[in-house]
Amino acid sequence: MDSKNTFLTTPKAVIIGSIVISVAILIAGGIIKIGPKNTATNTPTPSPQAQQAPRQPSVTLDQVKKAFSSSAIKFGDTNKKLIVLEISDPSCPYCSIATGKNPELNKEAGDRFKLVADGGTYVAPVSEIEKLVKNGTASFAWIYTPGHGNGEMGTKAFYCAFEAGKFWEVHNLLMSAKGYDLMNNTIKNDKTKSGEMANFLSSVADSVAMKSCLESGKYDSRLKDDVALATSLGISGTPGFLINATPFTGAYSYKDMESAVKTALGQ
Repeated sequence: MDSKNTFLTTPKAVIIGSIVISVAILIAGGIIKIGPKNTATNTPTPSPQAQQAPRQPSVTLDQVKKAFSSSAIKFGDTNKKLIVLEISDPSCPYCSIATGKNPELNKEAGDRFKLVADGGTYVAPVSEIEKLVKNGTASFAWIYTPGHGNGEMGTKAFYCAFEAGKFWEVHNLLMSAKGYDLMNNTIKNDKTKSGEMANFLSSVADSVAMKSCLESGKYDSRLKDDVALATSLGISGTPGFLINATPFTGAYSYKDMESAVKTALGQ
């Protein structure tokens, strides 16, 4: 019997089964891609693998102390048992998520990042770090590196706010949903919109002084200095945290960091 007749006499179920198996193999091998296209938005894609990077930088406590001392925004000194560094970009979605000041963004990122207050399990690390700083338990430095592209003016606002003794007030407002929207959809590092930034922050900082500081250019070079500091610590993405010399590159829950905090404090 020739091949043509063999095909014609083969049961339909066998033919269909063979086709199904062949397609499954193609899909498994990555030859055929099935699924929706990715679209670029300001909403983070909930990818635990991407956020909890397997490769953590290797740093020493001396490197951490040097970076702390070279930082523009810092609280405390290197004599404390606990030194925390945050490498961040105020326009970065996962940096906003890590603050806990933009709960809707946490929800949009998936159950992994849903805040405890909203029925989830995620404990925003920056809010907990702020408490440790304010009660005198931890020394803290905030360091900029570009993680989303629209955070330059927001970072300069942080520098100006720190200078005026208003860092946490400005930080927490700018990391809110409205602040996130302002940076990513209105200002976008446009220097001509410094007045809009100052007006937005007027409820927590002197708007005239803020506008003047932003327009002065005094912190323009500081952005590069911060990026160099982050690079020296082996951190290029945001957010990144160092609890003494223990790195956490990604939007980790504070629950993941707590043991390192306790170890540093000798608890």
